Amino acid sequence: MPVLDGAQWRARAAAHRERVAAWTAPHRERRRRGEPHPVWDFLFTYYSHRPAQLERWDPGPGLALADAAELADRPGHVVRPDGTLVLDPAALPPRLRTTAAFVHRLLTATRSRAPRLGCFGLHEWAMVYRTDAARHRDTVGLRLGRAGTDAVVESARISCTHYDAYRFFTDAAAPRNELVPTRERQVELEQPGCLHATMDLYKWAYKLAPAVPSELVADCFALAADVRELDMRASPYDLADHGFDPVRIETPAGRAEYTRAQAGFAERAAPLRDALTGLAGLVGLVAGADAGPDDGDRPGGDAPGNDLGAAGAIPDGPAPA
Repeated sequence: MPVLDGAQWRARAAAHRERVAAWTAPHRERRRRGEPHPVWDFLFTYYSHRPAQLERWDPGPGLALADAAELADRPGHVVRPDGTLVLDPAALPPRLRTTAAFVHRLLTATRSRAPRLGCFGLHEWAMVYRTDAARHRDTVGLRLGRAGTDAVVESARISCTHYDAYRFFTDAAAPRNELVPTRERQVELEQPGCLHATMDLYKWAYKLAPAVPSELVADCFALAADVRELDMRASPYDLADHGFDPVRIETPAGRAEYTRAQAGFAERAAPLRDALTGLAGLVGLVAGADAGPDDGDRPGGDAPGNDLGAAGAIPDGPAPA
């Protein structure tokens, strides 16, 4: 097993903190000013991993650290006879091992399927269909107005496979979906073309921490940020004041643009999904269990009341750093 001395692993930890500070520092500054952001807040409110947690560095399995006494109290880490610190999957908490077994099953099923690329991001449109109580109406307007937005939904084929998007559809929109995703059908329906399944790789990465190297967590976060931008540019919301040009999925050119980007994200996600599947298998098979997601993954993305659509006000107040 490779051994990193104190200078080496501390340099890696510093590089990780510097990398993710590109996202955490602006988020903290916006919070200090009380300034919500309709695109980026989602990454810190829908997902429960706090900025300070994202900045923390974990080596993951397969590395030994010298001069690492300050990390010895982290879950699953043990000190070897030679004084170096390593992650031992068998020493991880049972709850994490059970979560890992579910993640392994979910990601294995997802990567076995071909990407479906014909949804055009219409889940966001279905969330505001035929309602005067649309979320964020006080902070982010509809680009085509109420009637124009409804007309796009009514003219489209909606084929959302992701439960945590479908469950936010309005009552009028839900019957228009070709499928009826449920939490129980998540493993059956999840597929690699889905933008939200791709963003959720970040969730599964931090849910498995500290068994996932922080560099991989950051890779998943970076992908989630890029996907989030497309997700909201293709939404019905007018984000011009925030510097985002729309992907006009109501037009043939816009649908083609969306599909190209969606395919690119599916390709980028594949090696990250493979890496997480391997790590989840390493941890979950120790547990000998195959359970469902823990309660923190149930009713709202990551935390009860959190919002899947465009952020206006931060749901339930700002998450602590």
